[in-house]
Amino acid sequence: MATQDQKNTSTSPAEKELADTTAAVTPAPRVDRSSSFSTSRVPADVNAAGTTTIADGVVAKVAGIAAREIPGVYALGGGGARAFGAIRDVINATDLAQGVKVEVGETQAAADITIVVEYPAPIQEVANNVRAAVAGAITRLVGLEVVEVNVEVNDVHVPGDDSTENEESRVS
Repeated sequence: MATQDQKNTSTSPAEKELADTTAAVTPAPRVDRSSSFSTSRVPADVNAAGTTTIADGVVAKVAGIAAREIPGVYALGGGGARAFGAIRDVINATDLAQGVKVEVGETQAAADITIVVEYPAPIQEVANNVRAAVAGAITRLVGLEVVEVNVEVNDVHVPGDDSTENEESRVS
């Protein structure tokens, strides 16, 4: 007569075989779903042949994102570009490369950024911060040497200029 423990753990030979086959068939996950990006993983063959081509639009988008993160930058692009950008924002099609022009070579890149500075931010300081952030982002994320970043300050945004709600009409 079997004890209570033996009754709970006893399985038929068919069940044991099925459990063994199921364990052997379950594949390992194909993708490591770690929550953070890690640069410590190095490919097995770092000398593998091939080329990597990075489109100008990718570099422009990286530069645009970096420039927008700088305090004192109100917007990117000239007047016309900002007007079209406002329309794109309404339909959730924001152009992150707006106001950015880049030239990309095999190992080097140059960028021209047009910005609008928020009043009363110091314009030279904002421009220098944009230059440093854009160069750093392109070097770090794209891996290209940045030869120059030209910053054109196109306008100064004064808070309150946008609101026309409280203005009285000049005509009746």
